[in-house]
Amino acid sequence: MCAAYRISAQHREDYSSTVGIGDLVFRFRWVPTLLLALPIPLFVALGLWQLDRAEQKRALATALAERAAQPTYRIEGMVADGEGLRYRRIEAMGAFDADRQFLVEGRREGGKTGFHVITPLRMADSGPLLLVNRGWIPADPRGEPTPAPVPQGTLTLIGEAEVPSPPALALHGGEGAAKGWGARWPYLTLELFAATVDDPVQPLVMLLDPESPAGFVRHWTRPVPNVWMHQGYAAQWFAFALIALVLYVRLSFERTSRREDGR
Repeated sequence: MCAAYRISAQHREDYSSTVGIGDLVFRFRWVPTLLLALPIPLFVALGLWQLDRAEQKRALATALAERAAQPTYRIEGMVADGEGLRYRRIEAMGAFDADRQFLVEGRREGGKTGFHVITPLRMADSGPLLLVNRGWIPADPRGEPTPAPVPQGTLTLIGEAEVPSPPALALHGGEGAAKGWGARWPYLTLELFAATVDDPVQPLVMLLDPESPAGFVRHWTRPVPNVWMHQGYAAQWFAFALIALVLYVRLSFERTSRREDGR
């Protein structure tokens, strides 16, 4: 039989086969294949996924920088694309609707638990409601919110556009669930608020500027796109794939002389 390819009765007993390359013989084994070779495509796929996440974060960082450099956008009429204004400085004029103010529970500031005060602003020119996050108020010793008075009259407000997202685990009965929450909500989305009113609702929320006297404690933080973190994770997954490949080859190849000595 050709020296480059041999299958022996000894190897058939453990369901393995051998392929020779010079004095090296590759021996297929099920255990190394299952433990090392099969996970390699998974490791590579996870590395590619992390590189894609890094590219998404890089695009977000670019968008943040570009929007921060743009002039203040004055909202007049209904905004067509809330996401297109996200993180951009915005300005709006109108009067607060005190009857529709509500609080978002479980917000923390300086190690203390409290509430975010959300007050709808009825815009002066067209009538849509713009939700304004006026900042954080603490809870009293009983867990109740401290007072959050609402300014009267027409105001010109400046802040940053945001589009709130629901938490990863949202336990509620659909968009109409907020109708039964009253003045204290577990979290905020525009869809939830829109389901509680008959008026049109702007597709964004204003995070009120810290310099405005119409709010409370405001320490808004923008997301920091960590591109290097995802690139590091990608390198780790690719390293796992390489280590698995090296170990698989190391366990699967052996020299002919050593095999003959072990007979």
